[in-house]
Amino acid sequence: MNLFRPRPVILPSLALLLAAGGCSSADGSTSTAVPSPPAAVTELCRNLDEALPSAVDDLGRRDPSPASALTAGWGNPAIILRCGVERPAKLNDPEAEGVEVDGVGWLLEKRDGGAFRFTTTLRKAYVEVTIPEKRTGDGMAPLVDVAPAVKKAIPEGIAD
Repeated sequence: MNLFRPRPVILPSLALLLAAGGCSSADGSTSTAVPSPPAAVTELCRNLDEALPSAVDDLGRRDPSPASALTAGWGNPAIILRCGVERPAKLNDPEAEGVEVDGVGWLLEKRDGGAFRFTTTLRKAYVEVTIPEKRTGDGMAPLVDVAPAVKKAIPEGIAD
């Protein structure tokens, strides 16, 4: 089992990588699948929901539907956070890309259409943040804004 240790990345380099993803998106959807984690993880996710900022990258909070303490969103097209997601298979890949933002490790995955998905590593619950293609030029700002809440609500460790 690979525990995946994120490698620190110089933020300007990652910002350039994200900016290369493009600046347009056809997906303005504000709905998302709600994870269904075990009760202990659900409790951590509820704590995270209470700690999340009202704005991310200067975008107001606009939660997706259906309403849930396990999901949050900001802006339109929305930056979407889902807490309690399953462990990404990509964490088994020794070549997986990772970043560390304010003490929180994140797995980086480029998605179809130019979006990026970041999933926490070495935390008791997996938290996923998806940044749509139109917002990838914002660099690391979404993770910088979310990281303090993750550090506060989701303890370090390995999720079950």
